[in-house]
Amino acid sequence: MKKFPLVLSFVFLVGFVQQSVGQEVITIEQAIEKTLSNNLQVKQSQLSESLSDENLKQSKNALLPTLNGNGGYNINFGRSVDPSTNQFNSQKFSSFNGGVSTGIDIFNGFQKINQIRQNKLLLDADKTNTEKVKNDLILQVVTSYLQILYNKDFLRAAEQQLAVAKQQLTREQELLDVGNKTLADLSQAKSQLATAELNVTNATNDLTISYITLAQLMDIPSSTVYSVSAPVLQSFNKPSSDYNPEDVYSSAMKSNPDIKLAAIRTEASKAGIDIAKGNYYPTLSFGAGLNTNYSSGRDRVLNTIQNGFREIGRTQTTNEAVLTPDFTALTEAYRFNDQLRDNFGQYVGVSLRVPIFNGFSARSTVRRARINYLQNQTQEQLAHNNLNKVIYQAVADLKAAGSRFTSTTNTFLAQKDAFNVIEQRYAVGLVNSLDYSTSQTNLNKAEIDMIQAKYDLLFRAKLIDYYLGKQIIF
Repeated sequence: MKKFPLVLSFVFLVGFVQQSVGQEVITIEQAIEKTLSNNLQVKQSQLSESLSDENLKQSKNALLPTLNGNGGYNINFGRSVDPSTNQFNSQKFSSFNGGVSTGIDIFNGFQKINQIRQNKLLLDADKTNTEKVKNDLILQVVTSYLQILYNKDFLRAAEQQLAVAKQQLTREQELLDVGNKTLADLSQAKSQLATAELNVTNATNDLTISYITLAQLMDIPSSTVYSVSAPVLQSFNKPSSDYNPEDVYSSAMKSNPDIKLAAIRTEASKAGIDIAKGNYYPTLSFGAGLNTNYSSGRDRVLNTIQNGFREIGRTQTTNEAVLTPDFTALTEAYRFNDQLRDNFGQYVGVSLRVPIFNGFSARSTVRRARINYLQNQTQEQLAHNNLNKVIYQAVADLKAAGSRFTSTTNTFLAQKDAFNVIEQRYAVGLVNSLDYSTSQTNLNKAEIDMIQAKYDLLFRAKLIDYYLGKQIIF
């Protein structure tokens, strides 16, 4: 069965099929709405868009200063250094230290600024990709929807031929009974009936599959029983096929989502080069902080009392005693709040980091960024070339479809007139059953070809409308 080309809109969908009991009739608009709201591809693309939006917000927030707090509590056993006095202490004690620090990059090779610029482009790319995914799904929905309509028409034509084949078999049997036909004529009629039944079976299967395909796009259970609106082909007007492919290509370059997406990705990769070059520059940062500490092993001296003198040695020549005043210190436990206050300290400073040699990692990063940029440039050019090729092919296909529609219409009308003549002659016994069956088959084929040509021409015309950037109208 011939598949229909992708199209953007179908304004001729009017009229409705009879609604069966418990069966929903879905219009093209409803099918598109269900697909865009349920399809996981859209949801996945929207999540990627949200992730890019969060990356952009974070890159902007990276320009703000950092503020961090720290604290620690330890219990020390044995010989260890008291962090408050910086002296050895062999007794069990507990200690606490804490502080707050802040910092900000003053200069880092404009990496953060360039990262913001790139993240904006990446967000635009994801937004464009979401629209592209939606647009592609719309095209798939319209294609599947119209495939159902075509299969319904094909099934109707097959059922009509089956009805005629049954009538012919009945007539052949009647003529055989009166001796005007042979068993060969009857066998020919039976063969024609079997072929018609097979065509109906195949058409039914194709219609069922097309319903399942559309249901899967809408992300509803494949077992869902529904029907679709049928077009009134009698209102069909042959669309114009007089298009200049260069004019269509120029219009498509302004609106085609693939072109937009490729251009944005190229621009984003160009910003990546500037980010990578930032590794060549020095980094200047500013920092400041507050800190304090406490130790349970530290006592505070309240007063000292002189107890006289004590000998600390003797002179070498006269052997006289060397004395020094002897004091006794009166102490008390150094309270927690007092230690935090007395040990409170502050600092401010700047730091400069100058890259001298880093194993050529900065150079390698820049080279990879440039290669990525060249790759995206190539992809963008490929998108241009592919669009140009597709449009030229679409314009050529439209002209061919117009010619085919004219030819198939003329063929159908001619076969219809021929069959009417054959049918009249067959009724009076001037034509045998083989000629009658052949004419009937030719008429049926001509009708199917004409229906197929009508859809093909209309869909190819709508495909050109899509490339021209016309609004989706249903």
